[in-house]
Amino acid sequence: MNRYENSCLRCGQTVYQVDKVGPLKDFTFFHQGCFKCLICGTKLTLRTYYNNQQDQDDKEVYCQSHMPKTGPGHLDGMSVGIKAALSVPKTNHLVNDQIRGFGKGTFDADALGIKSALSSPRTHEPDIRSVHHMAPRFDASALHITHALNATKVQRGYQYERRIDDYLDKETQTKLEMRHRAEEDALYRQFAKKRQEEEVHITEQIQEEWEKELEKLTSRFNYEIKMKKRRISNDEEKALTFRHQRDKEDLEKNMTIKLDRKKESLTRKLLEQERAATADLVEKHSKEMLNLINEKRTEYMVMSQNLNDREGYLSEELVPYPTHPPPPSPPLISKIEIYSDPSVFMELDQVAINVAQSDQQTFTDLVRQLIGSCITDVEKARAIFRWITVKNLNTMTFDDNVNADTPMGILRGIKHGTESYHVLFKRLCSYAGLHCVVIKGYSKSAGYQPGVKFEDNRFRNSWNAVYVAGAWRFVQCNWGARHLVNAKEVPKPGSRGKSDSLRYEYDDHYFLTDPKEFIYEFFPLQQEWQLLKVSISLAEFEELPFVRSLFFRYGLYFPDESTKAVLSTDSTGAATVRISMPSRMSSSLIFHYNLKFYDTDVDAYEAVSLKRFVMQSVVGNAVAFRVHAPASGQLLLDIFANAVTPREYLTGEPMKFKSVCKFKIVCDDLRTVMVPLPDCASGEWGPMKATRLFGLVPITHEDALIFAPRELEIQFRMSRPLTDFMATLHKNGVEEKRLTKNATQSVVGDLVTFHLNFTEDGQYGMDIYTREMNGELDNGDKHLLTHCCKYLINVYSNNKPFQDY
Repeated sequence: MNRYENSCLRCGQTVYQVDKVGPLKDFTFFHQGCFKCLICGTKLTLRTYYNNQQDQDDKEVYCQSHMPKTGPGHLDGMSVGIKAALSVPKTNHLVNDQIRGFGKGTFDADALGIKSALSSPRTHEPDIRSVHHMAPRFDASALHITHALNATKVQRGYQYERRIDDYLDKETQTKLEMRHRAEEDALYRQFAKKRQEEEVHITEQIQEEWEKELEKLTSRFNYEIKMKKRRISNDEEKALTFRHQRDKEDLEKNMTIKLDRKKESLTRKLLEQERAATADLVEKHSKEMLNLINEKRTEYMVMSQNLNDREGYLSEELVPYPTHPPPPSPPLISKIEIYSDPSVFMELDQVAINVAQSDQQTFTDLVRQLIGSCITDVEKARAIFRWITVKNLNTMTFDDNVNADTPMGILRGIKHGTESYHVLFKRLCSYAGLHCVVIKGYSKSAGYQPGVKFEDNRFRNSWNAVYVAGAWRFVQCNWGARHLVNAKEVPKPGSRGKSDSLRYEYDDHYFLTDPKEFIYEFFPLQQEWQLLKVSISLAEFEELPFVRSLFFRYGLYFPDESTKAVLSTDSTGAATVRISMPSRMSSSLIFHYNLKFYDTDVDAYEAVSLKRFVMQSVVGNAVAFRVHAPASGQLLLDIFANAVTPREYLTGEPMKFKSVCKFKIVCDDLRTVMVPLPDCASGEWGPMKATRLFGLVPITHEDALIFAPRELEIQFRMSRPLTDFMATLHKNGVEEKRLTKNATQSVVGDLVTFHLNFTEDGQYGMDIYTREMNGELDNGDKHLLTHCCKYLINVYSNNKPFQDY
């Protein structure tokens, strides 16, 4: 048994990390279910268990009532060692930097240095007075226990914290918030005063300029009248007067436009200055709030430790949340090791949703309602994230008199562009006692297309990193916020509104996103905030494939690590994109694509859809899109995906496909002109789809491309009942109805055979349709025939070559 596997002292079975309690001070382990009092069976925790103080050889655990006791003041050697090690002063503020996932505990240099001591006999009890001189190598067993307990905490939920009510009363926090609000109100008054002064200044400038120009205009008019006074007619004088009046109106109009433009420019300039000043003030306030929370939390921990020392058992507060923000560094465990499914936060998310239904007047009230039941730092960050992402700013209305420095005022500012999600998230994190920073950089956001260079401020963006679970982790509230999607449910009968066919959802991808995934969409200006072991340059960021969050949600990846956002074709105009999927998703994922000319909405070439110049196929767990450019130029390939069950697909329900990635295809030199594929149903070629979704197993032809003579049979075996098979043939330049008699089918038992006869050579496309046996809709109608799969068939009689798709 290796060092990562141990036996339960109680039942003797192997204890795995997810169910492990220990090591205890005597290096014993228990299953969580076995960690009970030996006498009465009461379930125990690391805070409530006791050992036999009379017999060191007894490694069993007991509750307080049934603990075998010794005389007062007696401590065995192991207990002394533990207490001594725990009293060693902290040497830095970095915490939890030895944690790894999946229970594989690791050792830093100090721990490796003490490893040999674990197997060596102890000849005497350590002198507790010498602890400070021996740190950090003192008491190998105690340090080993501390480390192992920390690793257990990671697997059990990162329990660094207590509830905020345990160590900080609401009144004290509110008092600090009110002081902050007074400072913020003063800042807003400065903003208003400066805006008014600048507007008056600009207005005066324009007024002065207008008066000067009007004076010039009037002088010119008077001069012309004076010079022509003796010989000017009444009509000419009226014409000059009319022209002068028109010139005055034009001047006034131009000056008004000029004033509006100056005001608009001033507003933008002041808005940027106000945002920067607000961010600086929030930074100051956040530090002060964190200092208050850290002070109260430290007082509570010291008091708890003293109480634990008096009562004689080990404290759980071994890995406190850091007092100061640690420097940026790559996280040692991934997001999936913190939580594998958002459903683990179901109850917490519902709390955030409920809190979002009402308005709070202070941040203290809001945060305490959100994190009142939270213990871990992850839970606190989650509650704040979900509150922000559940607020639908598109439908919310705000009172114009709402205070700008209240939660509702901040939301109002976000809606109108004067505030930002990332500053709000940072502010709320400080009230929860979490370190949070705002990161500035570039993002592949709305309007971005693969191949675009980041040369100006067009794609500048900001996001957050919050320190939870022992590391800095990314949060992008703006991209994770609720957004409109089509509902699967059919609108209720008699409903005239759109509300029944619409629903909102948030994107969990942008909560604690792993750096290796985050870097595909966000590039920080400060290199260290990439949080990658090996950082990349801006040019490399531009070359990364343009992927969306759904790409990672489905677990997709590129089997070719050299895949870039811009692909060049070969001399035949061909380029291939390959995407691999995890085995768990290969049976349910369906892909589609769209091809159009780059920077345009044109998706056809010579009246033929560009989709017919792409060969989509699935082999194993990889889907390939082979593009053949019909002409020299640039194309945009957009790839979509959706996860469906065979049942959903067979019923023919409409499905919403979402983009997972985009590529720019560049064809500079086309030497071979490719004809479009036959006009078959959209989607992948080959029988893989039939097998995954319909249970049809190909017997004769497993590849999408078939080379065949004038007669051909294609045979499948049904693994579940299907009926009403139909095959249709397609050929460029030939009407479909002329080919209806060339394809027939027969079903014998579980074998389905398609018989094909071709009257001429060429390239054909074959679509196969079917439906489920006895499949009925809710209204009693049968399911419509559903597309099952398709083949590309090259028919030859004289070894005639065909283009290679």
